[in-house]
Amino acid sequence: MCIGGGASGRIADVLIQLNLRRPLIICGPVIIKYGYLERITLPLDHAGLTYGIFSDVPADPTDATVAAASQALQQQDYDCIIGLGGGSPMDTAKMVSLIGPAGGTVRDFAVPQDNASPGLPIIAIPTTAGTGSEATRVSIITDARNDEKLLCLGRAFMPSAALIDYELTLTMPFRLTADTGIDSLTHAIEAYVSRKASQYSDGLALAAMKSLFENIRTACFEPDNVSAREAMMLGSTQAGMAFSNASVALVHGMSRPLGAHFQVPHGLSNAMLLPAVTAFSVPFAMRRYADCARQMGVVPAGTNDTVATRILIEELRRLNEDLKVPSPQQFGIHESDYTTLLPTMAEQALASGSPANNPVVPDIDEIIELYETVFHSSTNVTAPIRSRVAQAL
Repeated sequence: MCIGGGASGRIADVLIQLNLRRPLIICGPVIIKYGYLERITLPLDHAGLTYGIFSDVPADPTDATVAAASQALQQQDYDCIIGLGGGSPMDTAKMVSLIGPAGGTVRDFAVPQDNASPGLPIIAIPTTAGTGSEATRVSIITDARNDEKLLCLGRAFMPSAALIDYELTLTMPFRLTADTGIDSLTHAIEAYVSRKASQYSDGLALAAMKSLFENIRTACFEPDNVSAREAMMLGSTQAGMAFSNASVALVHGMSRPLGAHFQVPHGLSNAMLLPAVTAFSVPFAMRRYADCARQMGVVPAGTNDTVATRILIEELRRLNEDLKVPSPQQFGIHESDYTTLLPTMAEQALASGSPANNPVVPDIDEIIELYETVFHSSTNVTAPIRSRVAQAL
């Protein structure tokens, strides 16, 4: 990892250190718009390195995106892939690193497949403080035919290098800053309460949630605040490292179908769900959620767990209010379409595997109720409490 302002300018040095000479750069059109592509290609030009560019990654990449990028990879003798952008270009780069040389489809690499054998080396350069994909063994790509976000896991998706340059986030607009920031906060919280949490992931998750929660409002409302942008970028990477080792949980499991069926950006769908899913899960990991509240600074260190978790839920609701997180209905989803797809989304959420890491593993009906809870308001946490939740309370 190269971390700090201007780190992206070290791309040529990093490639040479890894004995790589011919990268294919994968990015989206916005990267060109803001001049970030040039910040990568200029050092490559100066070092005499040849490269290719695939710049057609959309906000929600599909298997067709991966196929097109893989075809571009096969046009020249590239020896590595640079994923430049948010989670979409980085996740696309990860999939292309395997599919480009070996062939196959995205579904061939989806869970429960364990992708342990790497393809081409991946260099990740994030431009959003959000997904943490630069530090994870995860790639998420939509199967366009089935409107299903496929979760792909394995060491093969871990980048060989990451250049973490907060200066690339200074042009992020309010909505993107808010959504990717809450995405990162969700990574940290879910990694900490996950059934797969460890002492290693705990340290990363706690450090990340502190930085993220303390700086997200400043980054949104003072976009030129360098200190806040740097803290958000570091927190995003730490949260990515945490959940890459501990996994995410129910919020992410429910978020993917919401994004796949209704084109809700990933960070935003997480934000819509975070308060309600937290309220649902708190009784089964009260001490852990209380730790989150104390670490985020929303309660004093000595606050008891019951009070701390109650205030945590209130603060997550307030964060959604302050950052103007819309509900699915406010986003523009028709209630009839949403209701019709609830059983399918609930089944896809469970099938993703992420809910199995949650402090309490919900059934289909409980997931449907949670989807119903957030439809009209992203700050509503009053889902009907089923008997086992009531008993835990």
